[in-house]
Parts: sequence; structure tokens; C-alpha cells
Amino acid sequence: MGTAAGTVLTFRDATDTDVDALVDLVESAYRGDSSRAGWTTEADILHGQRTDPEGVLDVIKAPDSRLLTVEREGRIVACCQLEHRGEHAYFGMFAVSPAQQGSGLGRTVIAEAERQVREGWGATEMHMTVISVREELIAWYERRGYRRTGRTTPFPYGDERFGIPQRDDLEFELLVKKLA
Repeated sequence: MGTAAGTVLTFRDATDTDVDALVDLVESAYRGDSSRAGWTTEADILHGQRTDPEGVLDVIKAPDSRLLTVEREGRIVACCQLEHRGEHAYFGMFAVSPAQQGSGLGRTVIAEAERQVREGWGATEMHMTVISVREELIAWYERRGYRRTGRTTPFPYGDERFGIPQRDDLEFELLVKKLA
């Protein structure tokens, strides 16, 4: 349990029954007009879906993976994927409800995720990939101790499961944080 903006948060692993709510959360945080209520929108660079029920269920069911789900007053308000990869953990599928963005909830969730992988898996680093043109988002992660590595991987152009790119310069950059 934790608090952000004065109300109790519940952290738990996602279950099969959470899939639809988690897809709705991720989509609302990144795509379409609803995402414009928050600051994490990708609506100007990617159209189409961010995830789908199969993708969320794959994360829930994958060995060495968890989909950390955050509830406030019985409603899912945030989530993130945590994957155990030996010495480090991978952080992905991070979403905060647009109505909750800017409240400190994202900071609380990422801090709890880091604590859980450090204490539960003994991870010494957290890795994530971010679309490199998302400068404001990268700056937010840098303020939380993540560093840009300059190591990039191509965006999967042509695979609409990841969205429909609106520009031709998208790639993912690896960000890394050493965990104390």
C-alpha cells in the first residue's frame, strides 16, 4: 500500500479479470483524444492501438513477468510491466490514468516498482525503452535517475499492434537506472 494525492493506493499483480480495464487504461494514457487530457499522449506521433487484450494477457502469463496494477478506491488508475532479466529488471507498459497525471502518482508507482524488483528479485538496474522523440517523457525519467544510453532499436514499422506511425524517425532508446 502507498499514498499519492492523499488517498490509499493498492499495489497488486494483475489477473485475467483485469485485462479489459488495463487495455482501456493504457489506451487512454497514450492514444486518441482521451490521452490528450494527460501529458503522456502519443496521439500526434502514433495512431491506432497501443496494446490489445492478447498483449496484456501475454504479460500477465509470461514467466518472470508481472503486470503491477495500482488501484485507488477500487479503480485501476495505473500499471506497469516488470520483467526479471537476471541482474536487471525491465520496466514497460507504464500507464497512469490521464485524470491522475500530474498528481505524483507516476512517481509513486515507479518508486514502488523499483523497490519491488530490488527487494524481490535482487535487481541492480532497471531498464526501459522510450520512443526517442518523446523528449518531455525522457526528461521526466531523467529527473527520476534514469540515464540515456544512446543505444537504440528500430520502431516496428508495419506492425500495427504497436500503432500506426505518423513520422518516419521513430526508434526506441534504452534508459537505465542503477538501483541502490
